Amino acid sequence: MQVLDFEKNIEELESKLNELRHLSGSTDLNIVDEIARLERKVEKLLSQTYAKLSPWEKVQVARHPSRPHFVDYVKHLIEDFTPLAGDRVFAEDQALIGGLGRFQGNPVVVLGQEKGKETEDRVRHNFGMTRPEGYRKAQRLMDLADRFNLPLICLIDTPGAHPGVDAEARGQSEAIAISMEKMSQLQVPVISVITGEGMSGGAIAIGLANEVYMLEHSIYTVISPEGCASILWRTAEMRKEAAATMRLTAEDLMKFKIIDKIIEEPLGGAHRDHQKAIGNLGAALEEALSRLGGMGPTNLVNHRREKFLQMGQEGLI
Repeated sequence: MQVLDFEKNIEELESKLNELRHLSGSTDLNIVDEIARLERKVEKLLSQTYAKLSPWEKVQVARHPSRPHFVDYVKHLIEDFTPLAGDRVFAEDQALIGGLGRFQGNPVVVLGQEKGKETEDRVRHNFGMTRPEGYRKAQRLMDLADRFNLPLICLIDTPGAHPGVDAEARGQSEAIAISMEKMSQLQVPVISVITGEGMSGGAIAIGLANEVYMLEHSIYTVISPEGCASILWRTAEMRKEAAATMRLTAEDLMKFKIIDKIIEEPLGGAHRDHQKAIGNLGAALEEALSRLGGMGPTNLVNHRREKFLQMGQEGLI
C-alpha cells in the first residue's frame, strides 16, 4: 500500500510490527508482549496523526489509490446490480458507471465515477474523468429513476470532468448543465456522497441532491489545489498554500452548510479498512433513504431547490 509523506513514522512502526507477527508462532512471551505494545503505539500514532491533518494532507488521503472505489461500494452494498451502458447518442463512457440494483432489498438507481485500480484499468476508466457521453448516460439513468419512482444514489470520486478538446467539442459544459438541471427536477429521493475527490463540474454534475454527504477525509471543491495555485501564483508548487485557503475539507463544508453529513472513516483512513468504510457509508445511506422516503414528490423537489438556493445566504462563505 502506498505510504503518504506524513505516514512514514507510522509505516516504520508497522514494518516492525509485521516482522514480529511473522514470529508470532513462537511461545516467547516477550514477543507477544512486544506485539501488543507496538499495536497500541501504532493505533495511538494513527489517532494523533489523523486528528490534525492539514488540508493538503487531506487531499493526499482523498486521492489515495487504495481507497474503496465505486465498484467496491456497489459490490458490497448493492444486490443484483445491472450496469447500463451508453448514452444513446455517441458512445459508452466507462469513467462513469451506473445501473439498477437493490439496496437492502429495495430497488434503486446507482451511478458514480470509477477511477480504476491497475494502470490498464485506470486508462480504461479515464482516471474517473467523465466525458459528455458519460453525463448523458447519467441523465438517462436519472430519467429511469424518475419514471419508475426509484431513489437515486450518486457516488462521487473524480479529479474533474475530462479536460480534452474532444470533450469540449461534444458539449461538455452543456452535458454537465443539463445533468444538474435534470437532478433539480427529479421527484425521487436523491443522495450524493463524495467518497474521495469531488472536483469541479465533474462532481457537481451528479451532486445536486437532497442530501450531500462526504467521507471524513474526502475533499470537495471547484478546482484542484494545483490548478488554483497555477492561477493565483503561476506555479503548482504552491498547492499546499492553495489547499489551506480553499476550504475543501469535509469539516469546512459542513460548517458552510454545503454538505449535510460527514461519514466517519476508519482510523487511518478508508484505505486501511474497506469493510468498515463501506459499512459506515451503507448505514448513512439507509438512514437518509428512510428519512427522505416519507417526503412526497413535490416536497422532494422543493427541498432540493431550497437547499441549494440557501447556500451562501447567511454570510458564512
